[in-house]
Amino acid sequence: MGFPTIRPRRLRRTDALRKLVRETSLAPSDFVLPLFFDANLSAPKPIASMPGVFRHPVQDAGKIAAELKARGILGAILFGIPEKKDAKGIVGLDPNGPVPRAIAAMKGAVPELVVMADVCVDEYTDHGHCGVLHTDAHGQIDVDNDATVEILAEMSRVYAKAGADIVAPSDMMDGRVGAIRSALDSDGRQDVIVLSYAVKYASAYYGPFRDAADCAPQFGDRAGYQMDPANAREALREARLDEEEGADMLMVKPALAYLDIIRAVRDASTLPLCAYNVSGEYSMLHAAADRGMISLERAMLETLGSIRRAGADFILTYHALHAAEVLGA
Repeated sequence: MGFPTIRPRRLRRTDALRKLVRETSLAPSDFVLPLFFDANLSAPKPIASMPGVFRHPVQDAGKIAAELKARGILGAILFGIPEKKDAKGIVGLDPNGPVPRAIAAMKGAVPELVVMADVCVDEYTDHGHCGVLHTDAHGQIDVDNDATVEILAEMSRVYAKAGADIVAPSDMMDGRVGAIRSALDSDGRQDVIVLSYAVKYASAYYGPFRDAADCAPQFGDRAGYQMDPANAREALREARLDEEEGADMLMVKPALAYLDIIRAVRDASTLPLCAYNVSGEYSMLHAAADRGMISLERAMLETLGSIRRAGADFILTYHALHAAEVLGA
């Protein structure tokens, strides 16, 4: 049996029918908002390359937590900009740094908010790389994997002690998930969740974030530790290794150019999976909308829907507040 008996358009005739048979849903509870807390600020500072996104002073953390709750957003992930930086990112271990203080303030204001802390030294190093540098056997400057992992484990301890529900290592060092899990457990913090940036590509879509977090590499690039955008099987290997080391949740980053990877990881793992709708993806939509090429609201929801449809359980996105407002309308 085919046309004219079979008419798929019957299910599209009205808005109510389309909603009734919709396969993929979006809700504010699907979003986690990335936030930048700057120890040098006393008032929010707009980020020129990311319309509508700000660096925030730490003293605003509680107020922001209350706004997220009011919008129905259940979580935030925190990044920090310190007063000064150093070669190893040791300043990121300061319990009075911007991220630990913001964690405590947000949990104090809204205890039920899921507060995540990005774990990486790139925001705290004066060279902008995601680890401790050393000179390798060939005389090349490289990131020392094992020395970096030690700092990441200690940073996770600091964030957990401040009250973080989730620590999220984003550095792509080998073995860091196991080291962080061991450090948390040895501190009696077995309930703190490890969300691994398991699949993180060396992407062109990170440019605006590096403005936001003041962490652009001062030389070279991050291809030596972030993944080759051409690789898919490697993504499954990375995800499997992190799961074996004790990750509680996995992440794919970026999202929009890697929908196939989100689906592949979803099919390979039963762990909760999130995807990071990154800064370049966000700013790209705003740039097109500003030129009248697209509807920002429609393109935003279509993009977020595609990420959920690919298999992400939740999405880290700078659109979170705007999307929640549109969905709640």
